[in-house]
Amino acid sequence: MLNADEIKILVAKAQNGDEEAKNQLIEQNSPLIKSIIKRFYGKGLEYDDLYQLGCLGFVKAIKNFNAEFNVKFSTYVVPMVIGEIKRFMRDDGAIKVSRAIKSLNLKINKFVENYYAENKASPTVENIAKHFGVEEGEIVMAMDSAKMPLSLYSPTENSQGSSLIIDGIDSLATDENLMDKIAVREMLSSLTKRDRAIILMRYFYDKTQSEIAQKLNISQVQVSRLENRILNSLKKKLS
Repeated sequence: MLNADEIKILVAKAQNGDEEAKNQLIEQNSPLIKSIIKRFYGKGLEYDDLYQLGCLGFVKAIKNFNAEFNVKFSTYVVPMVIGEIKRFMRDDGAIKVSRAIKSLNLKINKFVENYYAENKASPTVENIAKHFGVEEGEIVMAMDSAKMPLSLYSPTENSQGSSLIIDGIDSLATDENLMDKIAVREMLSSLTKRDRAIILMRYFYDKTQSEIAQKLNISQVQVSRLENRILNSLKKKLS
């Protein structure tokens, strides 16, 4: 097995076009890639396809890795590989979102923005459904289509007060939860204090956009815009 210094040297060589260094990194890290893709078994993709996607995410990790971040390369690899597989499943696989739904979501966002400007309140799902003449379930589906899938955990309290849920995962957690823990930690650490607070309240503490708006003393529309910007930013970092 390669040590941390040897890995950094190989990564630097691979980033400069050394194919042999890149192949050596893939070979040495094959067990890590295989451990990551285990969580996606039985979800509509063949093992060989999963491994190829894992390798593609691994190569992207090599390309984007910066040793100055003071993060272990293997830690950086995990969210990149997971992101590559999830992106494929979302865009090309079993959970592909149709263009019609994406288009409806854009229209809904515009309607919500205009409605709030006129009424100083957010429209209900029923309001939106009536405006577009579609079922409420379709509205919910369209609104959810813009959200990046994230693994959710319940909030915890300890003697020191509130803490990130990912810090409270049992040491005997499954491989899947461990991978989620690393991926979520990496994503959260890249956010500003306010952006991190929005994501934690929205996806970990199950707060509505209106509740978040009240806590941050901003409008619900601003929270919606910020949430979409944050999620799009995270998507780009995983691409």
